[in-house]
Amino acid sequence: MPDPDAFADGPRARVRVHLDAELMLGPGKAELLEGIAATGSIAEAGRRMGMSYQRAWSLVQTLNAGFAEPLVERQRGGSGGGGARLTATGEQVLSIYRAIERECQRAVDKRAEALAALRRL
Repeated sequence: MPDPDAFADGPRARVRVHLDAELMLGPGKAELLEGIAATGSIAEAGRRMGMSYQRAWSLVQTLNAGFAEPLVERQRGGSGGGGARLTATGEQVLSIYRAIERECQRAVDKRAEALAALRRL
């Protein structure tokens, strides 16, 4: 069941962009990319989302394999420690996805009143 507080500002759009039969970019993958950018860590980004490192790494691998260039680069641990960062392509993909979300939300805002008028009360 959705969080009722999520609708405090009105109807919300959830956007999933299916680029082909195998590659989809949606809110979870976008959040993971943002988490990696913010923390410099795939593991920490996954933890913040309540997912295991294995699941987070699997999603990163899927994204990296699906685009012409990797979205995330990782560095193995060592004396300086490991980490991960978004590549320029990763930043661009995330930016485009967030722009699509904003545009979809504007469309929902424009048409939601017409839908609401047809609801059963």
